[in-house]
Amino acid sequence: MAANRGERTRRRLSTGERREQLLSVGARLFSENPYDEVWIEQVAEIAGVSRGLLYHYFPTKRDFFAAVVERESARMLRMTAAVPGVPIREQLAAGLDTYLEYVDAHAHGYRAFHRADAAGDRSVRRVYRNALAAQERQILSALAADPEFGPAFGSRADVRLAVRGWLAFTTAVCLEWLRGPELSREQVRELCARALLGVLSPAGAVGEPDEPDELR
Repeated sequence: MAANRGERTRRRLSTGERREQLLSVGARLFSENPYDEVWIEQVAEIAGVSRGLLYHYFPTKRDFFAAVVERESARMLRMTAAVPGVPIREQLAAGLDTYLEYVDAHAHGYRAFHRADAAGDRSVRRVYRNALAAQERQILSALAADPEFGPAFGSRADVRLAVRGWLAFTTAVCLEWLRGPELSREQVRELCARALLGVLSPAGAVGEPDEPDELR
């Protein structure tokens, strides 16, 4: 009888496991609904915990949403971190493969992360924009460390703007891909890779435009 009771007893989650469970539920709800339409009571009910326990982990809904956004940002930064010594052109395809695998496997979290900029709360938007800035710095650092581009290239204002625009482009492509993948993952990867290399080519669009053939 004792063994049977033990089998029926649910395993207590550790603090880290419980927090991860709550954030996973939050990522799904925030990805499917605007910020104002998600209620803490929903999260607690789905997770099978009391509202008081959820508030123990996250004092306010704003804190909870910010934690969801920070979690997804940290995941993306880890997955797309540059590999020292490897040319950026070689890293791009592998990095995009990893990124798109993440987007596909964590669609709820990815959507929730990019809903943050539309949230009415200024502090939540700040968390989101700080996360995008970290992604931008990661790419610029990789460019600066690459012999083909170098530190001077990575510090240029037009390059920073190009990288920022490419992040917005990649986000739009990925969100559309999640709605109904008309393209394969490989096709999306090639599309995003061509977009970045096109604007970052040292002899190309970033900087002075090339002269038309008839003027050469």
